[in-house]
Amino acid sequence: MTDSLRDQVYLRLREEVLSTRWSVADRFTEPKLARALGVSRTPVREALTRLMADGLVRRQDYGYSIVVPDAPGVRDLYEVRIAVELRGITRSVENPTVRHDRAALEAELEHWYALRAAPPPPTPDFVLEDERYHATLLAASGNEALVETLVGVNRRIRHVRMYDFTVEGRIETSIAEHIEIMERVHAADLEKALALLHEHMGATLRVLVERAGRALAARHTTT
Repeated sequence: MTDSLRDQVYLRLREEVLSTRWSVADRFTEPKLARALGVSRTPVREALTRLMADGLVRRQDYGYSIVVPDAPGVRDLYEVRIAVELRGITRSVENPTVRHDRAALEAELEHWYALRAAPPPPTPDFVLEDERYHATLLAASGNEALVETLVGVNRRIRHVRMYDFTVEGRIETSIAEHIEIMERVHAADLEKALALLHEHMGATLRVLVERAGRALAARHTTT
């Protein structure tokens, strides 16, 4: 068995777990997944072990199920997310020699200008666009360790956050805020960018937990 096959099975199962196709009520087993993927149980077992380490699945009496964090868990993860993302800007505020990658910011801005011109309809899949934006903004600050942390946290709260983008007008609001934040960073107006990013992400944990509670309820009824 090659490392390529191991990685392919892992990435395929991770995509399945992170998609909207499996609900919290679903149970999946090694034999069933191996048959569906046309592979032996060994790469499936290894992939599930990696997914458990990622905090995305857990072992049950009869197979495995996806992990959706409870409200306190979501609050804790959001605290990490906020701290990591704000650090991408504060490190530049504290040290003027740390500068954002202007070319990366300009390329991302062009993408969001296009989205502003033709916004997509409300859909939970927009969470992937949102994650990509925040990862790109953070990566432009030059600290890949921060990006790695953010990506890991986003994977674990994706099932909760995606329902936020089914609300009418939410995507348009996010697009506008994303553009304003990134334009400020691009212009080196970092103090204002920091304030806008803090506001955009939602500094009040009470609001975040309430939103998570609604999303969790929706997730549990999608069976």
